[in-house]
Amino acid sequence: MPEADLTGLSLLIVEDETLLRKQLAAELERLRADVTGVGTLAAARQWAGDASFDFVLLDVNLPDGAGTDLLKDGVFPSSTGVIVMTAHGGVSGAVEAMRLGALDYLAKPLEPGELPLVIARARRTRQSARLEEHRRRDTAQTGDGFFFGESLAAMERQLGKILAVDERMRTHLPPVLIQGETGTGKTTVARWLHHRGPRAGRPLVEMNCSAVPEALAESELFGHERGAFTDACAARIGLFEAAHEGTLFLDELPSLSPGVQAKVLKVLEDHCLRRVGGTKEIPIEVRVIAATHRDLKQLIAAGQFREDLYHRLDLFRVAIPPLRERGEDLLKLAESLMERLCQRHRLPPKRITAEGRQRLLAYAWPGNVRELAHELERAIVFEESDELAFAHLQPAPGAGVTIQPDDWFNPRFRFPAVGFDLEKAIARLIDHALKQTQGNVSAAAKLLGVTRDYLRYRLSGQKAGEGK
Repeated sequence: MPEADLTGLSLLIVEDETLLRKQLAAELERLRADVTGVGTLAAARQWAGDASFDFVLLDVNLPDGAGTDLLKDGVFPSSTGVIVMTAHGGVSGAVEAMRLGALDYLAKPLEPGELPLVIARARRTRQSARLEEHRRRDTAQTGDGFFFGESLAAMERQLGKILAVDERMRTHLPPVLIQGETGTGKTTVARWLHHRGPRAGRPLVEMNCSAVPEALAESELFGHERGAFTDACAARIGLFEAAHEGTLFLDELPSLSPGVQAKVLKVLEDHCLRRVGGTKEIPIEVRVIAATHRDLKQLIAAGQFREDLYHRLDLFRVAIPPLRERGEDLLKLAESLMERLCQRHRLPPKRITAEGRQRLLAYAWPGNVRELAHELERAIVFEESDELAFAHLQPAPGAGVTIQPDDWFNPRFRFPAVGFDLEKAIARLIDHALKQTQGNVSAAAKLLGVTRDYLRYRLSGQKAGEGK
């Protein structure tokens, strides 16, 4: 096995036994590390304030106090990994140090030769933590970015209120139920809530209930004890335990059998679980986010979903509308996705033609955002032109839609059953034109294809109506 190379690492040894401190320093310097040794808490505080170290070897018992006091006081920055050393029988001090953030511990008497292995292990632990931090930040900023737009403004406000509740409560957070068609972004919204809430630094565990065989679902969620069934050669924790103090996202929850649904309800109500084949109640603290594309009330009527579980989940309900109902936001979403996809494929930016925009609006998008993203990616990769028209996209059968180039009207628009206010629609068009021309009446009239006098007449009528 090759010898560890600690070149470039800086270490601080806080140990009152001079001989041991020198032995440890000699071993580390032999491996090309930069070492500083001190024997008291006071000296360690001074060095921690004046220099930056990669790792600290910290004795739990020192002449002027407990080494754990340095961890309690936050003397060392998060970039410094701490390894504690404790005499025989001092395990409680080591446990306390680990709780306060130490990466590992060594029991005395120790051999200097142990150090390289312990430091290598601590480096891997710190690296994993850093990679996880980067993954969470990258996911929160990009991978879990959800495009709200004007059509989802109400939903965005609702999610903001849920986050406010989470910040106030911190523990035993109420479950969230997300409903929406396949491909609308239910998983993305679940991740959005987790990464922006108070549990962002804790586990986010996801399970697609429809993808787990019924016979395995109970063990997967709640774990099992050794010998619970034929293949249970060892005890195994379930996803609820894995998500302890974090979030468990259960996608397509109605796919679970009624028996497993009853156990999920028990965990939500009692905050504890029992593994398959076990007798011990295990306390658990998990925020559950459930999602489905199906109508739960219809499933209840058909006897396929527990009504008591539905009422337990149906407190914070988030309904995501299908893509076809998001109006002009569909085009904004398409442009945002296309920009990211072009960057991902390292291709120059492409634009959507006016005809292409109309085709995107007229298409039914049964696969919603997922289908849109795939359609855009195919066009970016396979279309040689920098302008995308999506000529193969056809309106829904029977829609009576004809795509005309440069037509601003959304051919999928349907008049509401309660009627339509034409005067308000005209006023809205005028207002939009004035905003586009920064209030220039002549320019707005030109855009609208009317005379300036007509536009002034309309504006004076609107002001008279507002004054009543």
